[in-house]
Amino acid sequence: MISTETLYTIAVWLVPILFAITLHEAAHGWMANKLGDPTAKVLGRISLNPIKHIDPIGTVVLPLALLMLSGFVIGWAKPVPVDMRYFKQPLLDMAVVALAGPASNFIMACGWALLGAIGQTMYSPGNELAIYIVKVGNAGITINLILMVLNLLPIPPLDGGRVVAGVLPPQLAVPFMKIEPYGMFVVIFLLVTGILGKILWPMVLFFTALIKMVFHF
Repeated sequence: MISTETLYTIAVWLVPILFAITLHEAAHGWMANKLGDPTAKVLGRISLNPIKHIDPIGTVVLPLALLMLSGFVIGWAKPVPVDMRYFKQPLLDMAVVALAGPASNFIMACGWALLGAIGQTMYSPGNELAIYIVKVGNAGITINLILMVLNLLPIPPLDGGRVVAGVLPPQLAVPFMKIEPYGMFVVIFLLVTGILGKILWPMVLFFTALIKMVFHF
């Protein structure tokens, strides 16, 4: 039997998690289309509809399970296909496409901060709607900044790894990207050893404080 407290936590986090993960992928597709690759557009993946991007395990089950068990959230959506053959400068353009995902998370974090600030203006003792809006705003900031910072780590296949490959000379970029099949094992190792949290949290807290200061949240 799921407790009322657990259901409330899910109600707070579900929508922010869903949009943080899925619109991250949509942003990759949008930028790829701007740079000449119509693949994602043809497949209907440049969409604000999360259903277009959901991976049942990576987008819903795993993030919520981790939230309940550890308070740390990680997840993924169906990757947006990108065909580098359409790009004029394949490695550099791919780096720009990669940056679009974390950039979308930063923009979403700002949007959730604005919502949370609105919730604060509504607050009065016993106003459960205002309390809920503030909690959702905080959740939206947190999940988006976690995904932003995590994806900027310079480890292929994370976005940061693709950015590094885009700025390296080709003779270095090609061997660097050969570690991509092992990159997620590196991330999992960093996660289970606690190193990942020590890398991520200071940056997440820094950007959280910055965004809240700007939006008076």
